[in-house]
Amino acid sequence: MTGTADAAHMASNQRQHEFTWGHQALRSDFAVAADGTLRLVRLTHPDDERPATPHSALPLVELTALGHGSGWSGPRFTGTAFGARLAYRTHRTDRLDGWEWLTVELHDPDTGLTASVELTSPAGLPVLRSRVRLRNEGREPLVVQSVSSLLLGGLPAPDALDVHRARNDWLAECRWYAEPLRAAVADIHVDVHQHDSRAALALTGRGSWPTDGHLAMGALTERDGGRAWVWQVESPAGWRWDLGERAHGTYLALNGPTDAEHQWRVRLAPGEEFTTVYGALALGSDLDSAMGALTSYRRAVRRPHPDHTALPVVFNDYMNTLMGDPTTAKLLPLIDAAADAGAEYFCIDSGWYDDDTRGWWDSVGTWQPSPRRFPDGGIRAVLDRIRERGMVPGLWLEPEVVGVRSPVAAELPDDAFFQRDGVRLAEQGRHQLDLRHPAARAHLDKTVDRIVGDWGVGYLKLDYNIVVDPGTQAPGDLAPGAGLLGHAHAYLDWLSGVLDRHPGLVVENCASGGMRMDGATLAVSQLQSTSDQQDPLRYPPIAAAAPTAVPPEQGAVWAYPQPEFDDDLTTWTLGGALLGRIHLSGHLNRMPEHQLALVRDAVAVYKSIRGDLARALPFWPLGLPGWTDEWLALGLSVPGDPTAYLSVWRRGGPAELRVPVRHLAGRSARAEVLHPSSAEAGRAVWDGDGLTVSVPRTPGVLLIRLTQDG
Repeated sequence: MTGTADAAHMASNQRQHEFTWGHQALRSDFAVAADGTLRLVRLTHPDDERPATPHSALPLVELTALGHGSGWSGPRFTGTAFGARLAYRTHRTDRLDGWEWLTVELHDPDTGLTASVELTSPAGLPVLRSRVRLRNEGREPLVVQSVSSLLLGGLPAPDALDVHRARNDWLAECRWYAEPLRAAVADIHVDVHQHDSRAALALTGRGSWPTDGHLAMGALTERDGGRAWVWQVESPAGWRWDLGERAHGTYLALNGPTDAEHQWRVRLAPGEEFTTVYGALALGSDLDSAMGALTSYRRAVRRPHPDHTALPVVFNDYMNTLMGDPTTAKLLPLIDAAADAGAEYFCIDSGWYDDDTRGWWDSVGTWQPSPRRFPDGGIRAVLDRIRERGMVPGLWLEPEVVGVRSPVAAELPDDAFFQRDGVRLAEQGRHQLDLRHPAARAHLDKTVDRIVGDWGVGYLKLDYNIVVDPGTQAPGDLAPGAGLLGHAHAYLDWLSGVLDRHPGLVVENCASGGMRMDGATLAVSQLQSTSDQQDPLRYPPIAAAAPTAVPPEQGAVWAYPQPEFDDDLTTWTLGGALLGRIHLSGHLNRMPEHQLALVRDAVAVYKSIRGDLARALPFWPLGLPGWTDEWLALGLSVPGDPTAYLSVWRRGGPAELRVPVRHLAGRSARAEVLHPSSAEAGRAVWDGDGLTVSVPRTPGVLLIRLTQDG
């Protein structure tokens, strides 16, 4: 592939070449540098007149491969030797289903490797999505160790930027924090050294929980320039993002799994291909607007489903209620109480299959109902009762695991499970299915088709409670990280197949709460568990920050009132879920009528506003919430509508607070407290420039509707 004609073509393209691509909300400028590499020299809104910065732009793709070194001009994943050799060949544009497309082809004449960069953007949104397809057109195999999904240089200098990250731990999800970028990227005095700093801020995912430790996203805000950038790496397995300094500017690099962090490598024989995960970058004038653009983008890329606009109320029997110990006797009163409260789905959580007195953790896998737990008519009689009360029945399932004591562990071949060095892996008494294997997939298809097709279950809560790090090395896998990514993609393909066969089925994605809150999985599933947090006083910062990671109508937030709660705590736990996807729980069947009325009122409020939630964009008038903040606030504005909603929580501090709502400042509006219904719970007054909120007691929460006059 390196003949005379090809070489002449490469030489002709090394001459300066520039082009612009985008739409009314996004402009991207490209230029071919002197070394023949194509670079994205500016990405901005079309009205932004700031000049391009070609001197600080990066090659469009960086990658590392065995035998080719990692480069020397920057940190590990920028300035790579391969990146400097991938010369521009050609590009083409297209428009399809409301999306703008740009495909750029790059080529390395030394190895014959071709990189096709696929850039897309939904028309009207300042969001860029990118992935890279590698194809070995040479004569020798190539072992790739890393390849970027998206690279962008030319951002403002680190001194002008703050970086935002989100810790994401079990029971403590979505904890955003910020610091000056310069705190991580040291100022080495570039002009003296004539060399960019090799300091970089890098964040990585770990293991088979893709959002364990941190969300697979981040943000930059410009302190004085009025710009913000928010990104996500859409990987269901490993990921990495980097921020560093180049030519007095800042660069951003988004990667899927890498050899260095995730033991990921892929061998490309001649003619073989590999495609990266997607990376997405949203632009805004501030953090709220960039997060709003990313929210709209997430809605644009996800699988269509009626649930995204219907937003039915789900009751789940687990949290602070049955806690994995369901029986017919315990469920029937709960079913009646949930129906009376206004629930539309009733999900029986874990334990329904447990017929072993030694416990079910290491025996799961057959997914057959327990006769001991459901003695009269079995579980199908309970499911029938749910339907009789006008609700859709649901079940919890942990499809990817098989307990070491389960008969399925012996029935399926070793190759159907995760393995290393020929040894089947066992984590916490469980084996992990590899969904690339036909026997594993057939086992799960049979299970789901029985539960959904035969039993009539319309809701599945799919959980995942073990962590496999770094992955599996099945026959044909070069490295464990490659096996993990292969399985993760196969799992999403399997889930898509389930939804194709059962289009009315609603699927909730869960991994011990929010440990699998990644963009790739959210694009397939209908709902996302946000946490397993059982303390109602610690849930609000999770609920308030959840829309940074998931659109409000997909973010399942627990509301678990209990008979022993006073009215304030009851309305608190209910109110915290009203701007997400309310997931009722609690011993409603043991409540007096007064408490049940509070629950019914909250559910009625939710149903009255859910049509707006399905298209609303989030904002945070007090900034992104801190874990110990005394006051918290989450807002949702409805595009093209005079309505906005605001949830305000008080856990301490002064009883009154002024809450800015910048997009309504200077306008006439009415403030109405929707929840709680008691006037004693608090009040909200709009004065034309802001909202004064009074919450006399703690804990206290208000759901406020702001409606512009005129």
